[in-house]
Amino acid sequence: MSDETIEVGPKGKSPSHGPGADDGAKLTMVASSGEVTQGEGEVETGQVHRVEEKYYSKISVYLMMLFAGLAVGSDGYNASVIGNVELLFAVLYPDALTNSMYSRLSNAFLVGMIVGMLAFGFVADQLGRKTGAVATTALLVLGIVLSTAANGTSPTGLMWMLIVARGVAGVGAGGEYPVSFAGALEASDEGAQYRKTRGFMFALVGDLSASLGYCFGALVPLLLLLCVHQKQDKYELVWRLSFALGLIPPLSIFWFRMRMTVSTAYRKSSLRKQKIPYHLIGKRYWRRLLGGSATWFLYNWISIPFGIFSSTIVSRVNPSNSLVKTLGWGVIINAFYIPGPFIGGLLSDRIGRRKTMALGFALQGILGFILGGANKPIQRVFPLFVVMYGIFLTLGEVGPGSTVAITASEPFPTSIRGHTTGFIAAWSKAGAAIGTQVFTAILNAYSDDPEKGNQVAFLIGSSFAILGALLAFFLLQDADKHLDSEDDKWKVYLHEHGWKAEWGDDETRDPAGVFKHPLTRTS
Repeated sequence: MSDETIEVGPKGKSPSHGPGADDGAKLTMVASSGEVTQGEGEVETGQVHRVEEKYYSKISVYLMMLFAGLAVGSDGYNASVIGNVELLFAVLYPDALTNSMYSRLSNAFLVGMIVGMLAFGFVADQLGRKTGAVATTALLVLGIVLSTAANGTSPTGLMWMLIVARGVAGVGAGGEYPVSFAGALEASDEGAQYRKTRGFMFALVGDLSASLGYCFGALVPLLLLLCVHQKQDKYELVWRLSFALGLIPPLSIFWFRMRMTVSTAYRKSSLRKQKIPYHLIGKRYWRRLLGGSATWFLYNWISIPFGIFSSTIVSRVNPSNSLVKTLGWGVIINAFYIPGPFIGGLLSDRIGRRKTMALGFALQGILGFILGGANKPIQRVFPLFVVMYGIFLTLGEVGPGSTVAITASEPFPTSIRGHTTGFIAAWSKAGAAIGTQVFTAILNAYSDDPEKGNQVAFLIGSSFAILGALLAFFLLQDADKHLDSEDDKWKVYLHEHGWKAEWGDDETRDPAGVFKHPLTRTS
């Protein structure tokens, strides 16, 4: 190797260059001698003497985590509300809501999300987390407004307008994944106290918020239906308001996102507005990409259809119930999502992301086989079916639900984190779209025998859960919790392969008046 140095600070400046940063804190790596030098001192190969220059306060860090959670929760609400609104569509527009139209409505949002995840993964890395966050929020708001105001010359025209509007909203919601998860992860790297509980915090940001979104997606139409006294002539008002209320989360965080700060990790280690070494990403990180993509694909293949169609399943198991009771049971079932992130987050910090995911997948698969194998006797005791179905969903959140987001972002360097998170998340929504299609086909195929249809759905879903457990255990890799570690390895790897880069973002300035405390240095 030639006698060259790799500057780890941004574009020749301080590693955490920002307001008040000290240029004398530059960290360099000597490629030929294998030594790391800082100032005038040297340490042996493999021993990196860290200098952390953090200047964001606890308030800034926790606000970043909170609003990332709100953004993901908004996605959960907008993804799940359609499953409950379609029950109203079946009454209002029975001729227009064919089986194919039903699937298109369910999948339009998911397909839009795939586009948004891939596109905004690029935007988040190349133009910054803030640019991506503001753009995704604006697109989501536009899509929700179009959904709320959807109209047509016929019921079929209305359905097509809703498909387009839901697709636009999906692009905005999908963009939240690389933007919010990359931003939240980097916020949790602003101090050692955050890294220790990163698994738990990420479970709340990435999973609990989405679970709450799913719960509200079932609860809001129910409450609105009760407010209009279940009058059929008010059903249109109910579905339009159900979409419109999805505007509250994105609008509530828009001002905050306009004033987002740049994370220390991004300031030091981004490749802003530079060429991305895609072939080297694949060469170095293929296993992590494969493991993250496959497990999230399987998780959403199982969880999204079972969540979206919970009300449909309940209505088929207990067909004598009214629409309100069907929606009410759907709310109860979706509430079982909520305990999962707390349990999974605690396990993630104690036994690791990989083991937590594998454990949750395996337990979910076992319970699913019980539900499928003993389907008829369990369904005859309706409350027992609801509880077991709910626990089935809880176990999915304990394992993969609590860990898929962090395994898609933590093992990768800052400069490509948006790309990798968006790529892996896109596979997750592909799983959701395919799973929804398969699930719909199963329910339709057994419309004359709903017990058999539910049994087949649980057996197939459980088989994929067991496969997910195996893939999680053998493919995933637990990462170093200090983001600088992978960033430094990536910089050396690119240098060794002749890739020239200027690291960091020394152009973007934080808004005046953000929550900061004086710059401190720790070794």
